[in-house]
Amino acid sequence: MSGADLESPFTPVEGYPVDLWNPKLCGEIDIVIRADGSWWHEGVRIERQSLISLFAKLLRHDDDDYYLITPVEKLKITVEDLPFLAVDFDRGGERLIFITDQNERVTLGAEHPLAFDGDDLRPRIRIRHNLWARVTRAAWYRLVDKADVQGDRIIIGSQSFDLKPSVI
Repeated sequence: MSGADLESPFTPVEGYPVDLWNPKLCGEIDIVIRADGSWWHEGVRIERQSLISLFAKLLRHDDDDYYLITPVEKLKITVEDLPFLAVDFDRGGERLIFITDQNERVTLGAEHPLAFDGDDLRPRIRIRHNLWARVTRAAWYRLVDKADVQGDRIIIGSQSFDLKPSVI
Protein backbone atom coordinates (compact mmCIF):
# COMPACT_ATOMS: atom_id res chain seq x y z
CA MET A 1 0.00 0.00 0.00
CA SER A 2 1.39 3.38 -0.98
CA GLY A 3 1.16 6.67 0.86
CA ALA A 4 -1.31 7.88 -1.79
CA ASP A 5 -3.60 4.98 -0.87
CA LEU A 6 -3.55 6.02 2.76
CA GLU A 7 -4.44 9.62 1.88
CA SER A 8 -7.54 8.62 -0.09
CA PRO A 9 -10.71 9.25 1.96
CA PHE A 10 -12.23 6.01 0.68
CA THR A 11 -11.66 3.16 -1.69
CA PRO A 12 -14.26 2.89 -4.46
CA VAL A 13 -16.20 -0.35 -4.67
CA GLU A 14 -14.87 -2.43 -7.54
CA GLY A 15 -17.63 -3.21 -9.98
CA TYR A 16 -18.11 -5.11 -13.16
CA PRO A 17 -18.17 -3.47 -16.61
CA VAL A 18 -21.92 -4.10 -17.01
CA ASP A 19 -22.19 -1.06 -19.25
CA LEU A 20 -19.94 -2.86 -21.78
CA TRP A 21 -21.79 -6.18 -21.71
CA ASN A 22 -24.59 -6.65 -24.25
CA PRO A 23 -26.10 -10.12 -23.83
CA LYS A 24 -29.53 -11.00 -25.15
CA LEU A 25 -32.50 -10.68 -22.82
CA CYS A 26 -33.11 -14.09 -21.23
CA GLY A 27 -36.39 -13.12 -19.58
CA GLU A 28 -37.46 -11.98 -16.14
CA ILE A 29 -36.50 -13.19 -12.69
CA ASP A 30 -38.70 -12.67 -9.65
CA ILE A 31 -36.31 -10.37 -7.81
CA VAL A 32 -37.73 -7.19 -6.33
CA ILE A 33 -35.84 -4.31 -4.76
CA ARG A 34 -38.39 -2.69 -2.50
CA ALA A 35 -38.51 1.03 -1.76
CA ASP A 36 -37.07 0.36 1.71
CA GLY A 37 -33.90 -1.10 0.09
CA SER A 38 -34.67 -4.74 0.87
CA TRP A 39 -34.12 -7.37 -1.83
CA TRP A 40 -36.65 -10.18 -2.35
CA HIS A 41 -36.64 -13.36 -4.46
CA GLU A 42 -39.91 -15.21 -5.12
CA GLY A 43 -41.52 -13.44 -2.15
CA VAL A 44 -38.73 -14.30 0.31
CA ARG A 45 -36.39 -11.64 1.65
CA ILE A 46 -32.74 -12.16 0.65
CA GLU A 47 -30.77 -12.04 3.90
CA ARG A 48 -27.24 -12.80 2.64
CA GLN A 49 -25.57 -9.41 2.25
CA SER A 50 -22.81 -10.94 0.11
CA LEU A 51 -25.42 -12.07 -2.43
CA ILE A 52 -27.14 -8.67 -2.43
CA SER A 53 -23.76 -6.98 -2.91
CA LEU A 54 -22.99 -9.21 -5.89
CA PHE A 55 -26.38 -8.53 -7.48
CA ALA A 56 -25.98 -4.79 -6.87
CA LYS A 57 -22.71 -4.82 -8.83
CA LEU A 58 -24.45 -6.60 -11.74
CA LEU A 59 -27.33 -4.12 -11.89
CA ARG A 60 -28.01 -1.92 -14.92
CA HIS A 61 -30.81 0.50 -15.76
CA ASP A 62 -31.76 0.64 -19.45
CA ASP A 63 -34.64 2.82 -20.60
CA ASP A 64 -37.25 2.36 -17.87
CA ASP A 65 -36.26 -1.13 -16.69
CA TYR A 66 -33.66 -2.68 -14.41
CA TYR A 67 -31.61 -5.75 -15.27
CA LEU A 68 -29.09 -8.10 -13.74
CA ILE A 69 -26.35 -8.38 -16.37
CA THR A 70 -23.59 -10.92 -16.92
CA PRO A 71 -21.51 -11.33 -20.07
CA VAL A 72 -23.99 -14.00 -21.29
CA GLU A 73 -27.33 -13.22 -19.56
CA LYS A 74 -29.66 -10.28 -19.10
CA LEU A 75 -32.55 -10.75 -16.67
CA LYS A 76 -35.20 -8.15 -15.96
CA ILE A 77 -35.98 -7.44 -12.29
CA THR A 78 -38.43 -5.15 -10.50
CA VAL A 79 -37.38 -2.02 -8.61
CA GLU A 80 -40.16 -0.28 -6.68
CA ASP A 81 -38.46 3.12 -6.44
CA LEU A 82 -34.68 3.32 -6.83
CA PRO A 83 -32.24 0.43 -6.41
CA PHE A 84 -30.12 1.99 -3.66
CA LEU A 85 -30.50 4.14 -0.57
CA ALA A 86 -28.10 6.93 0.38
CA VAL A 87 -28.12 6.29 4.11
CA ASP A 88 -25.55 8.80 5.33
CA PHE A 89 -22.77 11.17 4.32
CA ASP A 90 -19.42 12.35 5.62
CA ARG A 91 -17.56 15.57 5.07
CA GLY A 92 -14.21 15.41 3.35
CA GLY A 93 -13.13 19.05 3.60
CA GLU A 94 -15.57 20.89 1.33
CA ARG A 95 -16.72 17.62 -0.22
CA LEU A 96 -19.72 15.57 0.85
CA ILE A 97 -19.28 11.84 0.45
CA PHE A 98 -22.55 9.89 0.40
CA ILE A 99 -22.65 6.29 1.63
CA THR A 100 -25.19 3.84 0.22
CA ASP A 101 -26.86 0.83 1.74
CA GLN A 102 -24.40 -1.22 -0.36
CA ASN A 103 -21.46 0.62 1.25
CA GLU A 104 -20.61 2.43 -1.98
CA ARG A 105 -19.26 5.93 -1.52
CA VAL A 106 -19.71 8.75 -3.99
CA THR A 107 -18.70 12.39 -3.78
CA LEU A 108 -21.53 14.83 -4.40
CA GLY A 109 -20.77 16.81 -7.55
CA ALA A 110 -21.13 16.89 -11.33
CA GLU A 111 -20.62 13.12 -11.75
CA HIS A 112 -22.85 12.35 -8.76
CA PRO A 113 -25.46 15.14 -8.72
CA LEU A 114 -28.32 15.63 -6.34
CA ALA A 115 -31.72 15.60 -8.05
CA PHE A 116 -35.33 15.66 -6.91
CA ASP A 117 -38.47 13.69 -7.84
CA GLY A 118 -42.14 14.56 -7.66
CA ASP A 119 -44.04 17.42 -6.11
CA ASP A 120 -42.67 16.46 -2.68
CA LEU A 121 -39.08 16.79 -4.04
CA ARG A 122 -37.78 13.41 -2.88
CA PRO A 123 -33.95 13.68 -3.14
CA ARG A 124 -31.73 11.20 -4.97
CA ILE A 125 -28.06 11.02 -5.94
CA ARG A 126 -26.50 9.31 -8.96
CA ILE A 127 -24.31 6.38 -7.90
CA ARG A 128 -23.02 5.11 -11.24
CA HIS A 129 -24.13 5.23 -14.85
CA ASN A 130 -27.93 5.48 -14.72
CA LEU A 131 -28.30 4.04 -11.21
CA TRP A 132 -29.52 6.30 -8.43
CA ALA A 133 -29.94 6.14 -4.66
CA ARG A 134 -32.87 7.63 -2.78
CA VAL A 135 -31.54 9.85 0.01
CA THR A 136 -33.07 8.60 3.26
CA ARG A 137 -35.05 10.99 5.40
CA ALA A 138 -32.41 10.97 8.16
CA ALA A 139 -29.58 11.75 5.71
CA TRP A 140 -31.70 14.44 4.03
CA TYR A 141 -32.44 16.18 7.35
CA ARG A 142 -28.74 16.16 8.22
CA LEU A 143 -27.93 17.56 4.78
CA VAL A 144 -30.54 20.34 4.99
CA ASP A 145 -29.14 21.29 8.39
CA LYS A 146 -25.76 21.95 6.73
CA ALA A 147 -27.18 23.58 3.58
CA ASP A 148 -28.53 26.97 2.65
CA VAL A 149 -31.81 27.22 0.74
CA GLN A 150 -32.14 30.28 -1.49
CA GLY A 151 -35.35 30.39 -3.50
CA ASP A 152 -35.48 27.27 -5.66
CA ARG A 153 -31.82 26.35 -5.04
CA ILE A 154 -30.12 24.38 -2.29
CA ILE A 155 -26.51 25.39 -1.68
CA ILE A 156 -24.21 22.85 -0.09
CA GLY A 157 -20.70 24.18 0.39
CA SER A 158 -19.66 25.56 -2.99
CA GLN A 159 -22.24 23.49 -4.92
CA SER A 160 -25.76 24.48 -5.88
CA PHE A 161 -28.67 22.27 -6.99
CA ASP A 162 -32.17 23.04 -8.30
CA LEU A 163 -34.89 22.41 -5.74
CA LYS A 164 -37.44 21.31 -8.33
CA PRO A 165 -38.33 18.03 -10.00
CA SER A 166 -35.46 16.88 -12.17
CA VAL A 167 -35.33 15.23 -15.56
CA ILE A 168 -31.87 13.67 -15.08
